[in-house]
Amino acid sequence: MRIGIVTTWFERGAAYVSRQYRDVLERAGHEVFVFARGGEAFAVGDPNWDGPRIHWAARSADADRSGISPRDFRRWLRETGVSAVLFNEQRTLWPAALCTRLGVKTVAYVDYYTKYTVRDFAIYDGLICNTKRHASVFGWHPQCLYIPWGTNVELFKPSSCWPALVESGVVTFFHSAGFSPKRKGTDLLLRAFFHVRAPAKLVVHAQKDILSAFPNLREIVEQLLFSGRLTLLKETIPAPGAYHLGDVYVYPSRLDGIGLTVCEALSCGLPVVVPDEPPMNEFPDEDSGVCVRVASHEPRCDGYYWPMCSVDEDHLAETMESLACDPERITEMRRNARALAISERSWATNAVGVSSFFANLSLAHDECLVRQFAHRTAVVFARDFARNVRKIIAGKEH
Repeated sequence: MRIGIVTTWFERGAAYVSRQYRDVLERAGHEVFVFARGGEAFAVGDPNWDGPRIHWAARSADADRSGISPRDFRRWLRETGVSAVLFNEQRTLWPAALCTRLGVKTVAYVDYYTKYTVRDFAIYDGLICNTKRHASVFGWHPQCLYIPWGTNVELFKPSSCWPALVESGVVTFFHSAGFSPKRKGTDLLLRAFFHVRAPAKLVVHAQKDILSAFPNLREIVEQLLFSGRLTLLKETIPAPGAYHLGDVYVYPSRLDGIGLTVCEALSCGLPVVVPDEPPMNEFPDEDSGVCVRVASHEPRCDGYYWPMCSVDEDHLAETMESLACDPERITEMRRNARALAISERSWATNAVGVSSFFANLSLAHDECLVRQFAHRTAVVFARDFARNVRKIIAGKEH
């Protein structure tokens, strides 16, 4: 089959999800074409992301809020001849409706939705859920596939010194804040780690300045930096990342669609400390991780279906203190983490059914349903188009 993937396509989590799907489909013998609707400024010409089957979305005034131009998208469908398209975090529905009208099957990778948009996913012929949490919401769809998320266990693997500690006698905690340190609970971690007294260090990798993200934590951060207990890395590090810098992965995330880094850390042989909240607590068992109590929940401002959670900072500090005081336990947990990743979180194994899912997928919609969705999305598209035109006019005036 010729299969298309519509996605952002540069160094970020959503693109890594798409790339894992591309890789498993190509290994099964399919031709995969990527419509890159985001990341042009970051990845064009980058050998890690660019290539002959990558189409960078045209910059156009008629593009919708997800960066897709109808003319550009229709041309891509025609030129590639794809018979099915996988949409990753697609916020507008007209591209799926267009595919259906052209006889192209559609699949949505489920990640972002609100209570008002759940039923909108009926427009897709198939859905793929990578967590039990998502699958619990979309079980009503007649062609919904649940695939436990996994990672490339050959790419993400332990360092040469594993399972020994990175620094003898000191437990090093590692945390990935990415582009969203607030969402990933970096502030909760910094406050909790400040109260750990056992021999321990913390390495925080981010693609955003931590002090700018949390100006109210400047005193804590500067004290930790001065004492040599904290290391801040601000840079983009391609896979397999910087997991080799730590002994334990701490990820008190407030909200995650999947929690990519948790699987990656386990595969690198790092036990994980995560909130006792789905989907983060779906990954470790009691031998490879610790789940920290959740202190509170609050809705996200954009109305995302699931609320954000905040871990109990005292329990997080106690957990790190306990682990830092027991290096022998850490060594055993590191072995268990790698074993768990190989047995349960290998993407090559978990995703073996993706190819047959696409091959057996049937067009599920009649023209009436397509028109219903097309009418609804036309209003949103017209609004986005008008907004872009106003921006262009305002730019010319200035």
